[in-house]
Amino acid sequence: MRTDDFDYPLPDELIAQAPAEPRDSCRLLVLNREDGSLEHRRFRDVGDYLEPGDLLVANRTRVMPARLMGHKAGSGGVAETLLLKRREDLDPLGGVWECLVKPGKRLKQGARIEYREGGAHAPLGWPVVLTAEVVDYLEDNRGGRLVRFEPAEGLTLDEAIHKAGHVPLPPYITQYEGDPEKYQTVYAMREEHSAAAPTAGLHFTPELIGSLRERGVGWQTVELEVGIDTFRLVEEDDPTQHVMHTERYHVPQEVVDAVHATKAAGHRVIAVGTTSVRSLESAFDPEAPVSEPPMVACRFEDAPDSARTLGRGDLVERRDAKTQLYLMPGSTYHVVDGLITNFHVPRSTLMMLVSAFATREQIMAAYQAAIDERYRFLSFGDAMLIR
Repeated sequence: MRTDDFDYPLPDELIAQAPAEPRDSCRLLVLNREDGSLEHRRFRDVGDYLEPGDLLVANRTRVMPARLMGHKAGSGGVAETLLLKRREDLDPLGGVWECLVKPGKRLKQGARIEYREGGAHAPLGWPVVLTAEVVDYLEDNRGGRLVRFEPAEGLTLDEAIHKAGHVPLPPYITQYEGDPEKYQTVYAMREEHSAAAPTAGLHFTPELIGSLRERGVGWQTVELEVGIDTFRLVEEDDPTQHVMHTERYHVPQEVVDAVHATKAAGHRVIAVGTTSVRSLESAFDPEAPVSEPPMVACRFEDAPDSARTLGRGDLVERRDAKTQLYLMPGSTYHVVDGLITNFHVPRSTLMMLVSAFATREQIMAAYQAAIDERYRFLSFGDAMLIR
């Protein structure tokens, strides 16, 4: 297995620059793993592939205004900072963050940055609401820094970040000037913890969720704080050498109970997005006592017995846990039976995750069909249901 196995040619014009309006009007490519067949639908039709008793599990994390545009103290050069993860272990008050910075070569240890309300385009006479100092490099030294932030007098750190920051869109979205709330799911929690949106959930509307519930489809939410790996591709030729960064996640007991009830009744657990997959599969404990009746893994008839029925282990509650779970072909799915997802960046860990859920051959064929049919790709793009 090579990283090149998960590469594909993505035409620039197919990278969506704005969300569908309304959200559930985007296209939906349905992949049946049993025979590899494809269907072309609209996302509002997703309920046609769900049965009463099935359970949808979504990631309710909310994107913080993590993109800070400021000026380097002294030179006045523009400096960009992307907040990734708060490091309470280094500062219990939350002032130290893992960040990506640009220009990386010029922002070395000791560099100071000033941020004004409104960002880099604010007049230089406007008061500074937030200052930062680069205190260390992250291990990979590819633009990653530890940065200590200090709010202006009279402001909390969160208040200062909200005055200076903006919701960060992925770098391949260059033309969107619409409502930043469109880059949040309609069911997101109020607290803001993520550096990027769980984009598979962007297609749901309150009305669609309500109609699915009325049809007997369950709805539960987990939380995974989307972090640094969202912004990085696999650069190693051998994908097994790629190191996943740690992300915080929560799987509450009510989700565990709902999954158990769903499985016991012979129904399916469908993850809304790859972050929901990683939350659920990270919460599977191979040493936990097996639930009764035993949980069943992916209902994929051609999979080996070891990948279909668990010999031991169970889903357990996780609170404020950390995961580096890296799913690729050969990995076993213990909890998830179906997946709603977007179309992902070539050579990414997400391409490997979906190829582990179906097969690499099925995924690459589906992506080629989507390109041929002019689907819209990546964060603001169309959706895919793998069943």
